[in-house]
Amino acid sequence: MALGAFGIITTEFGVIGVLPNLAQVFDVSLETAGWLLSAFALTVAVSSPFITALTRNINRKLLMSSVLGIFVLSNLLSAFSPNFTVLMIARVLPAFLHPLFWNISLAAAFKESGSKAVSVVMSGVSIATVMGVPMTTYAAEFFNNWQASFFLASFISLIAFTGMLLYVPSMPAAKKAAGNSQLYVLKNPQLWLNLTSTILMLAGMFSSYGYLAAYLEKVTHMNGAQISAMLLLFGGMGVLGNWIIGITISKNVMLVTRIFFTSLILIQVLAYFFGGIFTPMVIVLSIWGAIHTGGFLIGNIRSTRSVPHHALEFVNSLLTSCYNIGISLGTMLGGIIIANYGVHNVVWMSIGLLAANLALSFVTFEQKQPATVEVPVTEEELAARMMHA
Repeated sequence: MALGAFGIITTEFGVIGVLPNLAQVFDVSLETAGWLLSAFALTVAVSSPFITALTRNINRKLLMSSVLGIFVLSNLLSAFSPNFTVLMIARVLPAFLHPLFWNISLAAAFKESGSKAVSVVMSGVSIATVMGVPMTTYAAEFFNNWQASFFLASFISLIAFTGMLLYVPSMPAAKKAAGNSQLYVLKNPQLWLNLTSTILMLAGMFSSYGYLAAYLEKVTHMNGAQISAMLLLFGGMGVLGNWIIGITISKNVMLVTRIFFTSLILIQVLAYFFGGIFTPMVIVLSIWGAIHTGGFLIGNIRSTRSVPHHALEFVNSLLTSCYNIGISLGTMLGGIIIANYGVHNVVWMSIGLLAANLALSFVTFEQKQPATVEVPVTEEELAARMMHA
């Protein structure tokens, strides 16, 4: 499932490294090209709760495999796009199914081994930023052709698709879903606070990260090969950071969360002041990468730690929407800053959003336990309980 996450995230975020190329090839502004990321994310955000509900009775492995197969085809369509409109359509269509993979895989991982298993699946995100995004960027640079990045992304998804078929066991859907009992979690104000915080956090992360390649090109004056190397460094440190957060967050969720916000704010302040100097910026990027990737895991653990197991897929569908609303909002706000103040100032939007989120982390509500909720059981389960009695 981590390999599947690798393929999907490579497709979603792979355009980050080639946005300047795509803006030039299709004769659009950089902020318009940024919609290749934000429109994808917005589509995921809208579709997540609905697509999850519509497919709740289908084998989970079949769904995850189908999603990866569609991502293979969508990347091929992207590579052959004759204009920006077709490219946008090729990006948006698979985004409708994207939530299925996340919601199922994260719920299955959490049920298996809790936050540590979730961090394993989330490592696919980190590895995608280590290898996926830099590889697609380098492919475009090496072949001097933007299409190479989409061909490579298609191949990566094909490998993930094959791995899913070979190594993931069949996961039949439950005969009866938990139904209305899942809706109980919506009465918890702390969950809504956590989901709102997740939106602001992802917006803060991606208002700057979404334009990182452009920042390195225009502010640090790096060439394509250097940018690929920096994205590789960024992602490599992200794997380390994701591993550290996966170990520490189970001990004190809120302390780790506040350290994350504070650290990401400080490192982007340093990026602003040292962005024009090559060597200091390399050091800043390595620390930035180690901090950045942990945001996905923090958002997931904060929102699901007190949710009953039968409601995990439902809450993950909401969480997936929040992730992608945040990504879309962040890239849109970052584009506005770039259009009006230049790419060098884009980090201040991120800093402001993260500071607001840090303040919000000190707001808490009393947790209500779902002990009184009746969870429907199958006839087989009822018979087993009677026999045990």
